Amino acid sequence: MDIDALRGFLAFVETSSFTRAAKQINRTQSAFSAQMRKLEEELNVTLFQKEGRNLVLTEAGLALRSHAEQLVALHNTALKQVKCYENKQPLRLGCPEDYNDTLLPKFIEVLMEAEPTCSIQVFSQPSITLREWLDDGRLDAAIVTRAPDSEEGYWLANDVGVWIARQDFDFDAHESLPLALFQTDCKYHAAAVNGLTKQGTAYRLLACSNTASAQSAIVRAGLAVGAMGKLSVPPELKILENMPSLPAVEIALILGSQHHPLLDKDLLNRLGDLNLSH
Repeated sequence: MDIDALRGFLAFVETSSFTRAAKQINRTQSAFSAQMRKLEEELNVTLFQKEGRNLVLTEAGLALRSHAEQLVALHNTALKQVKCYENKQPLRLGCPEDYNDTLLPKFIEVLMEAEPTCSIQVFSQPSITLREWLDDGRLDAAIVTRAPDSEEGYWLANDVGVWIARQDFDFDAHESLPLALFQTDCKYHAAAVNGLTKQGTAYRLLACSNTASAQSAIVRAGLAVGAMGKLSVPPELKILENMPSLPAVEIALILGSQHHPLLDKDLLNRLGDLNLSH
């Protein structure tokens, strides 16, 4: 059965008149009458009958009424739900692996509150790589670290570097302190090495990685001491005291050159009030 014919049929049910029903669905009366005849022919029943000067539903018409109401309601619901995906663009979001367990879920929650049907593709790379991908048009937005005095992007949270070790790490068992750090382009890497050098602490660079999970795994195994942002420290590792200070950083959302509709001005302006580090 044609859904428009069922809509027309329900318009008659509501108005009890071919003339008024035709006006309600913006058709001429002749077109409406032809539509109803076609519906009757399709079902091979009579839907309308004369009762005095009035036109009323037959027994078959009354039976069709409840089904028509259900079918039209179901059709409307389907249209409404599917329309939510009209012109939908997945958001290509970059996020360093450091923040996958902390900032990322909170930020996605904010996006879902703004648009419940949003679709997000997450790419985990170091901040320097994410900036390059933004410039190349491979991302719509990225969560990155920035210097505390920078105005780049939209501020999300503050972070500070800390030293980490396994709970039972034995410093006395090592002539030189084994280190597991991020790659040399990381602020914490340079600060850690410079701080130990100035302190006169012997060290050896055991491993460099571009992911927090790799660094954490080495530290968790008790093979080395690490340095990372406080927000990224796994709960099973301890933060060391009396170590050289590490720099503070800010975490911000920066946008690509092509505007994504999910990141409208209202959402972006609210980011500063969210303080996603809490």
